[in-house]
This record gives sequence, structure tokens and C-alpha cells, in this order.
Amino acid sequence: MFNDQKIAFIGPGVMAEAMIAGVIRQNVAPPSSLLASGPHQERVDHLHAKYGIAPFIDNAAAAKQAEVVVLSVKPQRLDRVLDGMRGSIRSEALVLSIVAGASIEKISTGLNHNLVVRSMPNTPAQIGEGITVWTASPRVTPVQQEMARSILGALGQEVFVEEENYLDMATALSGTGPAYVFLFMEAMVDAGVHLGFPRRIAEQLVVQTVRGSVDYYQTRDDPVHLARLRNQVTSPGGTSAAALYYLEKAGFRTAISRAIWAAYERSQELGRGGKSHPPERPGNNGDA
Repeated sequence: MFNDQKIAFIGPGVMAEAMIAGVIRQNVAPPSSLLASGPHQERVDHLHAKYGIAPFIDNAAAAKQAEVVVLSVKPQRLDRVLDGMRGSIRSEALVLSIVAGASIEKISTGLNHNLVVRSMPNTPAQIGEGITVWTASPRVTPVQQEMARSILGALGQEVFVEEENYLDMATALSGTGPAYVFLFMEAMVDAGVHLGFPRRIAEQLVVQTVRGSVDYYQTRDDPVHLARLRNQVTSPGGTSAAALYYLEKAGFRTAISRAIWAAYERSQELGRGGKSHPPERPGNNGDA
């Protein structure tokens, strides 16, 4: 699709590299169609050496050459990047953003450009197993939507939504979701070590349990509610029943729900230009 068109990645970080690797691996675009721009020469030179793409340290110069401009910078740097690129985007070019919390309106206003796709990928995109939720501004053409779908599909699964407010929800649920999963796995491993397992064995047991549980859910022929699967492994008066009773009593569901809601509110705050701040410590009333 992109043999005669160029994609410029503005912000050559981990997710940008995952997208570069994905579009090359899935034959969405050859290396000769890809550009990467960032403030550090050694980073873009590394990507050039590894993937054969064109390196830039001038964002505006890279954007001027591209039919698709991918914004993959940190939210805190977005305003400065938009200021530096205003007027450099081709009138017919598509801007595809993976910047957490940054609304279509913010990007469109900052660049004075109305062809914008906003997306929210997650960490497993780095191995082609991610899921990305995305939406497009009204002026984005069907052909450009297919361009965006091809690029995002190279990261794993993609889900298009009509309403932009779903993006903040996706940021809290799937975008931040790997952190919840890793914390849960870490807690299970630590519990296994506390029981007496060597950490290596505890990690093996936990990783395969999580992987196998997901695979079992996905390979079933009939759609089934997760609660039904949980009930299948919960015998009356058994070990699972005892463990689940304690989790419910400890407010496990509520804690997860509140955590996701906190991430959702933070995503909205970032979209309004909120500054980064350290989380409050439990019990800290500000007097310490």
C-alpha cells in the first residue's frame, strides 16, 4: 500500500519502533517508505542501521515528505512538537496520533490540519500482539482510514470506534491494562515464593497459568461469559472457593474498577493539558 507513499514517525521511541517493525514485517510498507525523526541523532541512526529507514532530526523536514505522519511523542512534549511542525504537513496528508490523552481537536488546532486519526495501542503491540482502539476526524477519507487500519493492524488487532470519548476509556482499559496484568502476575509470583517455591518455578507456573487461561477462553467454540469459566474451576467448599471468597471480601473487583476509573480520569486530564504529577501516597494529607 505504501510503496509509493511515505510514513514519517515523529518521536522514535519504543512504540514507534514497534510500528516500524510491524509495518515492515507485515509488508505494509518497505523500509524505503519509512522516515523517523527525533531530537537525538544516535537514536534515529540506530533505527536506520536496524531497519534501513531514513533518519531525521528535523521533524518539519520529515513531515514535509510524508503522506502519513505518525505522532508518537510523549504527551508532555506534544505542544512543543506541534508548534515546530505547524505549516509543514501536506494539505492532503494524514496525521495518525498514538499520544495518550491528546484529542483530535488539540492535534488539529496545534497543526492547523484537519485530517487526523487518534489511536490508543498497548504494550503487546511491540510483539504484534497488541490491540489498538482508534477513531478519525470527519474529513479523513475512506482511503486514509484504510491506510490507518493497515498501519495499526500491523501491531495486532485494531478496533475502530465512531465516538472519540471511547479513546480515553481504551487508554484506561487496554492501554494501561498490561500494567494491571503484570502487577497481578507479580503478586501471584510473590505469593508462590512465600509458599516456598523457588522464584524461577513460581514465575513459570504463573506465566503459563495466565497464558493457558487466555488461550482456553479464546479457543472455545461457543461464546461464554467469563463468570461461567470461573464457576467451572470453583468447586463447592474447595480451594478456589476459599481463595475467591477472600478476594471478594478484600474488595478485589472494586479495587480494579477504581484503578481503571482513575486511569480514565488521568487520560482526560492529560487531554486538557494536565501536568505530570506523582501519585498521592495513601494516608498522605499533605502535611508531611
